[in-house]
Amino acid sequence: MNPAVWYFARSAGLVAYLLLSASVLLGVTMAGRVQLAWPRFAVEEVHRFLAILTGVFIVLHGASLLLDTVVHTGLEQLLVPFTSSYRPLAVGLGVCAAELAAAVGLSTWLRPRIPHGAWRKLHYLTLPAWALASLHGLLAGTDRFDPWFAALFAGTLAAVLLATVSRFSKSRQAT
Repeated sequence: MNPAVWYFARSAGLVAYLLLSASVLLGVTMAGRVQLAWPRFAVEEVHRFLAILTGVFIVLHGASLLLDTVVHTGLEQLLVPFTSSYRPLAVGLGVCAAELAAAVGLSTWLRPRIPHGAWRKLHYLTLPAWALASLHGLLAGTDRFDPWFAALFAGTLAAVLLATVSRFSKSRQAT
């Protein structure tokens, strides 16, 4: 594989993960009815923009892997989980994460046509998508043993878990 393509694939995957983490963090914070400094409509627009950009970088990550000549990745491996010859579990988790993220995106596009409760339940799929993407990066990422990656991962993990626990804590639900 051309080193530039390989670096691009890795970078696109990492950027997609960071954008997904930021989008999840913002979404969980908004759902928790936390008082934010910006008006709610502005925060929702930033959340929507982050989610769209996440999708763009997921596509860039997958599309650049199609150019890999070392590990032959075809469309089937990008669309059907656990069919890759390269780390099938890790890659399969990434495929599942991408497909869950796509389902959430589709549900948001269909939001005016589906009941709010159904949309909200579908939107919760973002949390398992983020968890699967996290596992994908830990198990498949070639940078997973580097200190900078560990720090980045620990930071996103702590932020999302803290926000999620805060969002679903019993004391929060009582108010």
